[in-house]
Amino acid sequence: MSLYVGNLSYEVTQEILNTVFAEYGSVKQVSLPTDRETGRVRGFAFIEMDSDAEEASAIEALDGSEWMGRNLKVNKARPREDRGSFGGNRDNYGARNRY
Repeated sequence: MSLYVGNLSYEVTQEILNTVFAEYGSVKQVSLPTDRETGRVRGFAFIEMDSDAEEASAIEALDGSEWMGRNLKVNKARPREDRGSFGGNRDNYGARNRY
């Protein structure tokens, strides 16, 4: 059970997100990805909660709401897609150099 939270302020922290989502249920984990080069928050997070009912309550209350000067996007997280290590078709990688 995981939520995607998008359009976050770059000033947000894991502690702030935990506090906000705890109003709607038990928060298991907050994942706040950062940019590899700058270390800056990337503007989205994943929140794990105890139950579907708690997630639904958080989605209903927070999706589209203004928070920290931005309109939040809150929905069920989709499974991560496997895009491969090159992001494309590996069979054709370097094909023009084979002949």
